[in-house]
Amino acid sequence: MKNGNLSINSENIFPVIKKWLYSDHDIFVRELISNGCDAVTKLKKLSLMGEFDEPDEPYRIDVTTSANDKTITFTDNGIGMTEEEVEKYINQIAFSGAEAFLEQYKDKATEEQIIGHFGLGFYSAFMVADKVTIETKSYKDGEDAVYWECKDGLEYSMKKCIKADRGTTITLYLNEDSYEFANEYRIKEVIDKYCSFMPVEIYYTNADEPQEDPKDATVDVDAKEVSDTADNAEDSKGPDADDTKTEEKKPEAPKPLNTTTPLWAKHPNDCTDEEYKEFYRKVFHDYKEPLFWIHLNMDYPFNLKGILYFPKINTQYDNLEGTIKLYNNQVFVADNIKEVIPEFLMLLKGCIDCPDLPLNVSRSALQNDGFVKKISDYITKKVADKLSGMYKTHREDYEKYWDDINPFIKFGCLKDLKFLDKMKDFCIYKNLDGKYITLPEYLEAGKEKYENKVFYVTDEQAQSQYINMFKAEGMDALIMTQTIDSPFITLLEQKNENVHFYRIDAELSDNFVGEELSEETAKEYKDKLTATFEKALDMKNLNVKVESLKDENTSSILTQPEETRRMQEMMKMYGMAGMDPSMFGQGEGETLILNSNNKLVKYVLDNPDSDNTATICCQLYDLAVLANRPLSAEAMTKFIARSNEILGILTK
Repeated sequence: MKNGNLSINSENIFPVIKKWLYSDHDIFVRELISNGCDAVTKLKKLSLMGEFDEPDEPYRIDVTTSANDKTITFTDNGIGMTEEEVEKYINQIAFSGAEAFLEQYKDKATEEQIIGHFGLGFYSAFMVADKVTIETKSYKDGEDAVYWECKDGLEYSMKKCIKADRGTTITLYLNEDSYEFANEYRIKEVIDKYCSFMPVEIYYTNADEPQEDPKDATVDVDAKEVSDTADNAEDSKGPDADDTKTEEKKPEAPKPLNTTTPLWAKHPNDCTDEEYKEFYRKVFHDYKEPLFWIHLNMDYPFNLKGILYFPKINTQYDNLEGTIKLYNNQVFVADNIKEVIPEFLMLLKGCIDCPDLPLNVSRSALQNDGFVKKISDYITKKVADKLSGMYKTHREDYEKYWDDINPFIKFGCLKDLKFLDKMKDFCIYKNLDGKYITLPEYLEAGKEKYENKVFYVTDEQAQSQYINMFKAEGMDALIMTQTIDSPFITLLEQKNENVHFYRIDAELSDNFVGEELSEETAKEYKDKLTATFEKALDMKNLNVKVESLKDENTSSILTQPEETRRMQEMMKMYGMAGMDPSMFGQGEGETLILNSNNKLVKYVLDNPDSDNTATICCQLYDLAVLANRPLSAEAMTKFIARSNEILGILTK
């Protein structure tokens, strides 16, 4: 028996390891199973180099819990350790056995990745355990098995022991705060979270349940051949007896908890659409089919594989945040690490496995260096290539997906100028006819009618009057109804010199005006109608404009300068809705445009003091507002009462 104190390379770091090394205490499961995978990977490598003859039994890791004993056991049949190696790799905290192994054999065979990098993972066990034991036997012939025990992570004891099989067994005696991990459902949940795709099969056993001895399992047999007694019984049945074979089912073999070859590890040509969809359902528990996916497969200048899915999202109800799971050699690291995943791609769902990532000791964050930036840029490029390629070769599919994917693309353009440069020519917009066109196509088609002005719609229902006016004059507008469209419009104006966007109700185009009123007549009408409407509406400083519109049925419309409306929206966003936009030099507010060709407007002009004039003025104003935005609650109440009054007059 040998006793001693653990040799710690940094001054008294164990309390730090125990409490703060890992942000989540369940991480110990990942670390100990990762160590088992390393042990198997090392043995496979030795076999490739001819230094070990692989046995017939498959490699595996077994996790066993006992709620009664409050223990968890991790067993692997990997390389194992000698007494000297236990002394070196376990008793000296922060010495990385994986790195030492790779250094020793780096020139002897093609390097196969090892999960562990820091030599601290084993000690995560002490976050949940008061006592930890190790039983290990090296693959080397003639080496004794070793038993190691440590309480509270400070003092250890080590001695020779009897262990028949090669490999390592680690047993954790859980502390009072961690009994939950001895529960079958809890430990399976953690294994599923971190170890679903580890490269060695993982099996689970509940030690508190009776285990069936494989020797007692009955195989399929012919009833005539079971025994001499069975033979005699068969003879006694007589000639009419049924000669049917009886068959007892063989107990179902246990299944591993993980998949050792995740879909992203395969070549894209070897994957079917159904496999991609099934993988998506399994990993993200989303039973709406993804729109499409991008399979990343890169070996140089860094190793990166993964699958990114564009999910189908109901933007009105669904959470727009996606989930990008980051793996290191099939070991789950974290979700949505922004240093690796471009921010705009956080809307997607997917898995990325990059063994070359420079992780810190807890594998929960990344060193923010140039290498990580290259990975991020590569992912951005691959997404842009996929989208642009779809636009060029499968335009119909691209248009079919556009309503779902355009928030991703627009957000990406806003957040990443490189992505904008790649995608600006492949952004499409639905027009008033429901067809998809690009911005250059829109400008080219309307260059004679509106030059470099781009008209757009934010609410097809509320702005239907303006849409009908546009259609009647053969004019077009772009449908831009999503929240992200507002900042995206500003970006487009910045990137397209001399191009300006105007909401469809921002101004009255000359295309809608018929025979222009003389300056004198226009002023006369304006003065009369302004006075009459201000009196009827009890409103001062009403901005009225009189035009001779082609459509006689259009009586009144409301317009507001684009700059003013944008400023008001910005002030509302920042809690300054009550401030006057004119303070910022943004010009006039709303303008009530009255059609001098309309019968109702003519009536008001000719009969300013009539009993019905005030009612007509209020109704014309409210109708103009309704075509632009919802009425306030008070205005709506008055509008309904007034409408009923007008209908009553008509029935007299």
